[in-house]
Amino acid sequence: MRFLHAIGAALLLQAGLPSLEIAPPARALPQHLRYVRSLSLPAEASGVACAVLDGSVYAHASSPSLDDLRIFRVPGGGKGEGGPQEVPFVVSYSQAQPSGEQTATVRNLRLTQGALEFDLEMPARAYTQVDLHLAARNFIATAEVTGWDSRAESGRTAQHLGEFVLFDLSAEHLARWTSLALQESTFPKLHIRLRPRPLSGGAFPHLSPAIVQSATVPANREAQTLYSVVAGTSALVESGGTTIAVFHVPAHVPIERVQFLLNPKGPTEFLRKVVVTAQAEPSSAEADPPQETVSGRIWRVDRPADLGAPAVRAAKLAFAAVIASNLHAPATIRVAVEDHGEMPLGLQAVQLEMRRRTLCFEASAGAAYTLRYGEAGLGEDEPGDGVGALAGLPADPIVAKLGLEEINQDYIRRPVPGRQEERSPDLRWIALLAAIAVFGTAVSRRATRQGRRR
Repeated sequence: MRFLHAIGAALLLQAGLPSLEIAPPARALPQHLRYVRSLSLPAEASGVACAVLDGSVYAHASSPSLDDLRIFRVPGGGKGEGGPQEVPFVVSYSQAQPSGEQTATVRNLRLTQGALEFDLEMPARAYTQVDLHLAARNFIATAEVTGWDSRAESGRTAQHLGEFVLFDLSAEHLARWTSLALQESTFPKLHIRLRPRPLSGGAFPHLSPAIVQSATVPANREAQTLYSVVAGTSALVESGGTTIAVFHVPAHVPIERVQFLLNPKGPTEFLRKVVVTAQAEPSSAEADPPQETVSGRIWRVDRPADLGAPAVRAAKLAFAAVIASNLHAPATIRVAVEDHGEMPLGLQAVQLEMRRRTLCFEASAGAAYTLRYGEAGLGEDEPGDGVGALAGLPADPIVAKLGLEEINQDYIRRPVPGRQEERSPDLRWIALLAAIAVFGTAVSRRATRQGRRR
């Protein structure tokens, strides 16, 4: 049919009649986007403004990369002259930078008066945590940390950074923690004085420098990564020694962490394995829909000082779980906390979270702004004339509030480039019949002329 249509169009052109033109790519107009949300700004605000995106934007966008996201501005708050104008924007992610961990080299390791002392040569960047890799089990330890910087302009080369509690409670089926959670620091060298004690009290047996194996520095600001809640539930079911939470998540919504909220009346100390399973909903194109499984551990330790050991109060109630967004389909997510005969945690709620996504744009005083999305093909066919990246983001941008999601009452399906013949079938057939008639007339005249010559 496309071949016949092409022949018909060519014949019409030769006959001097108008042909069907392929429609050029349509612009991203406000009426072509299904969903609309207001972007509220403080009165007369001007400058870079940022709003936090939520899961519903991803649920109703046409792709996980938000290709169809658009911001429109109406001058004068919608009361003045001029139509909507597309506004450049950028979406930033709260994440650790750089992405990989680095080694902190151990120097000057020695045993001094029942304590292990050593220096760490730190990477040339800011850091917030140091992970010590220790060949020791069943202990509670204190780590005194001092930062050294011989380049300090103030002349103060050493600064006490605090005393931290490390522990391994494997014998009690509890957690192990050997990390130094620091305030953000840039000291090129740290001095550590580590004093471990056995769980039973007394001096640590066979204390040796060989206990300190190495040290690593996780990605910068990893502890400061911010998250937004995508879904949460307190409807938890206990079955067969497992506490289960079930979620139904739309396609494209990123899930990157699972967070647990505890009941104050639950156990004060625990260690639990958690299994997160994401099962995509079946479709006609996939006989066997994809499934993802991620596991992790949550724990809490809360005990007073005893037998010369310091008090321990620490917890890890969340872990990374990057799932669902890669399934490209709605999914059922099952979070199972394995109690294995121990007292259930009596959780208050379970939350699925994504790294915080922030949408930033240049705001003008007195203008009204809307965020619009929900139309397939915009990302492929047209990048959007006004959509770009801002040169830089300020440390303290204007806070824009994202309004409730609404259906665009003026929505009109966007014309799809190259498919005008399907939008106008009657015109297509008329053009084809006209082309055939012209072609038939031309052939008939030629045959008549040839007959007369004979």
